Amino acid sequence: MKPQNRVIIENVTPEIDGGKYPAKRVVGQYVDIKAYVFADGHDVLGADVCYRHESEKNWQTTRLTELAELKSDIWVGRFLVEKQGYYYYKVRGWVDHALNWQHGIEKKVKDGQRVHVELWDGVQYIARLQKNKEANTVHKAYFAKLIDLFESAKEDETKYTEAVKEALSTTLHHIFEQYPFQQFVTEYDNSLSVYVDRKTALFSALYEFFPRSASQEAGKHGTFKDCERLLPRVADMGFDTLYFPPVHPIGVAHRKGKNNATTAQAGDVGSPWAIGGKEGGHKDIHPELGTLEDFKSLIKTAESYGIEVAMDYALQCSPDHPYVTEHPAWFKWRPDGTVQYAENPPKKYQDILPIYFETEDWKALWDELLSILLYWCEVGIKVFRVDNPHTKAFVFWEWAIAEVKKKYPDTLFLSEAFTRPKVTHKLAKAGFTQAYTYYTWRNSKQELIQYMTELTQGAEKDFFRPNFWPNTPDINPYILQGGNEALMLIRYFMAATLSSNYGVYGPVYEFNVHAAVPGKEEYLDSEKYDVKLWDWNKQTKISVLMKLVNKARRENSALQETNNFVNCPIQDEQLFAYYKGSQDGKNHVICAVNLDPYNRRGGTLQVPIHLMNIAQHETYVVHDILTGNSYHWRGEYNFVELDPYFLPFHLFVVERLR
Repeated sequence: MKPQNRVIIENVTPEIDGGKYPAKRVVGQYVDIKAYVFADGHDVLGADVCYRHESEKNWQTTRLTELAELKSDIWVGRFLVEKQGYYYYKVRGWVDHALNWQHGIEKKVKDGQRVHVELWDGVQYIARLQKNKEANTVHKAYFAKLIDLFESAKEDETKYTEAVKEALSTTLHHIFEQYPFQQFVTEYDNSLSVYVDRKTALFSALYEFFPRSASQEAGKHGTFKDCERLLPRVADMGFDTLYFPPVHPIGVAHRKGKNNATTAQAGDVGSPWAIGGKEGGHKDIHPELGTLEDFKSLIKTAESYGIEVAMDYALQCSPDHPYVTEHPAWFKWRPDGTVQYAENPPKKYQDILPIYFETEDWKALWDELLSILLYWCEVGIKVFRVDNPHTKAFVFWEWAIAEVKKKYPDTLFLSEAFTRPKVTHKLAKAGFTQAYTYYTWRNSKQELIQYMTELTQGAEKDFFRPNFWPNTPDINPYILQGGNEALMLIRYFMAATLSSNYGVYGPVYEFNVHAAVPGKEEYLDSEKYDVKLWDWNKQTKISVLMKLVNKARRENSALQETNNFVNCPIQDEQLFAYYKGSQDGKNHVICAVNLDPYNRRGGTLQVPIHLMNIAQHETYVVHDILTGNSYHWRGEYNFVELDPYFLPFHLFVVERLR
């Protein structure tokens, strides 16, 4: 930085940990830039952002604009990301002497001063423009005219008025902005980047079920062929991602019995997360599910329905896993010759051995764990749900995810980490595409508003993509254990409309299975330890609403983002409403939810009409696309009423009448 560099640049966003980690976007999104740009004195400044894709050598540039109404030296702008991979960007600022000259003349003319000398002084700025090949090609005659006017005005009074007019013209102002003379440019200190994923990273609907429960016959273990038979059902409900718990061989040693019993009985199938046995480990298929070719067939058939198959990546081993004998250094052995099983008090996992990431043999361990991911990527998997990533080394995730992305850039990673906020944020920075969240335990109106505000307006909005789950095989939340159907619908609807990424564990959810282990957020007769027989042909009110909501999500781009959440004030504390608008400003959605699953509620909703360019006394139509009903609203305040026994929510699409 030269001594003549007078511009200061601070507080650039997005900037993740001083540029150490990239911000996140998907193809077709904008990167919105904000920065403090200022200098000594009162000179006019210019600022821009330069950006390029990692595959490009040349930088593209877009100007930043000062928020003049704030008078706080805040500059904003944006650029569009159109390809997957890394984009690099830098913010620059300079004293714009040409615009400063024009602004000075404007102030003096308003004050009634003569500006003969100032016009003559402007010749140097036009002469500089003439040296710009592109500018001079387009404006050659105009530049010559200006130089003649500015030089003649000091002696020829008849040209003075015209010279002043041209000096203050918007035409010249725009040319100065288009071709700035950037001398002593300050460039922001930190190197900044954004990683761009495919659109599924931002918009997805996951449906989870246990493939071993896919059979139609009692007492028979399900197969991948059975799962293929269920694909039309998953597609009809509108889900685009089918997630399976681990599909690998299950260990016998310390196998869990039904209801997490520490001793298994004959015929007990064990937990799929106790990976590894005599049939193999993480690169093998449980023989009762079928063959590798059967799995490949399932993936291919799912694609024909517009469904991706997501795989569980769980870095833990049954005591029977081949790794235990072939690579004992990958486990931490106790003095009695055993390995401490995994624990998360009060939960105990006697059938699972944790991997020892502090091993001296860490290089071989890392290479092997990476090879598991690459193996399944080659098979055709593009989405991994990662089990408990917060119990493995952060540096491993940074390395492994980056290595996978080099060869398979379409790969997405979902972090299953119900843990401390700073830990979940670190995993997101390390490369995880999406993350499970605390939505499962955000129940009251105030909790929901606070949490959504934190996710969409806090610092994490640029690197943390939430994925909302109302339930999981591990979590039967207390709020759902009463089995009230309206409450099941409420929690589902908010998950699917507050977040552009969401998931549900079925068919227990749509079948309203809610029996719990007393005093715990766990399912009674948990499917984690048993094979279930489901009536997969049964339809419920919940499954029908899933289909309608997923259809609405596909057809309304406003529901395909998360950070566009805007809370809509409404009188009743049991009524929660929010607005979402699309990036192009053409799609507007308002959701209103009755959080009380037992009583009809009504209240006056404050509509953010300014975000839809609707005038205060303008009449417009809101269409409830779930019921087909439409209502004429006027202005900012409108009444809504919701009966939970009919439908506890509205999903309005707003239509202007003019």
